[in-house]
Amino acid sequence: MHVKLWGTRGSLATPDPEMARYGGNTSCVEVRGAAGTVLVLDAGTGIRPLGNTLSHIAPPLNILLTHLHMDHILGLGFFAPIFNPNMEIHIWGPASTTLNLLSRITRYLSPPLFPIRINELPSRITLHEVPCPAFDIGEFHIQTMLVCHPGPTVGYRITENYPHGPTFTYLPDHEPALGAKNFPLTPLWTSGYSLAAGADLLIHDSQYTHDMYTARYVGWGHSSLTDAFKFAALAEVKELVTFHYDPAHNDATIDRMIATAVAEAAPDFPVTPGREGAVFSLA
Repeated sequence: MHVKLWGTRGSLATPDPEMARYGGNTSCVEVRGAAGTVLVLDAGTGIRPLGNTLSHIAPPLNILLTHLHMDHILGLGFFAPIFNPNMEIHIWGPASTTLNLLSRITRYLSPPLFPIRINELPSRITLHEVPCPAFDIGEFHIQTMLVCHPGPTVGYRITENYPHGPTFTYLPDHEPALGAKNFPLTPLWTSGYSLAAGADLLIHDSQYTHDMYTARYVGWGHSSLTDAFKFAALAEVKELVTFHYDPAHNDATIDRMIATAVAEAAPDFPVTPGREGAVFSLA
């Protein structure tokens, strides 16, 4: 399994030279299996350059959305494969308590926000609502669960050649410490725990320092680096990748935040800063 980061930011992309190493595109991750299956996680602005590399991919292509905030779907209308009449695309994402997935996505892929409607796109698109029972796409076994973030939001646990292959967990927007006076709680009461437990690689929300989070951002649906480390330790993951950086934070700020948090927490697992273009190979 190969995991490649195409966008790591929260909120809107910023073409700033001081963000050259971490990049300015919003959430998008590509997962490739040993047998050639490709999964696309989220459709932030990073999905546009990814789409330009997929012209040779045989259908179907699967896009797994964690939620429908704009920074996670903004690139969908600029994803080259959706304009290919020979492409079959499956989009997985959460409904809400009042609207199904089609109605929610149509709010973006329709005028006045987009020039054409989803049913006018030339590719063949099928929608699937999550969370749902575990399912398989090619060599991947995929589990889903609602996690703590405003609006219906799901996390993904992806295992190649289940149950013995490597496992990757994707929680880009997640506030596991919400409501906890002493975090972490027991596994049973911690959002996202079962998705991350024992994962070989965890990509997790790391937007704030502890002081930023407690001073202003409790309840916003994002995590401090401190809580991300605690969550990863509780889940006993093999490696943590920081993700979903604040659009106001440049490379130097992110470097400093991560270095300080690592020094304070001294985690017993590797912490790798998520950067655009980074590739993680899980055997």
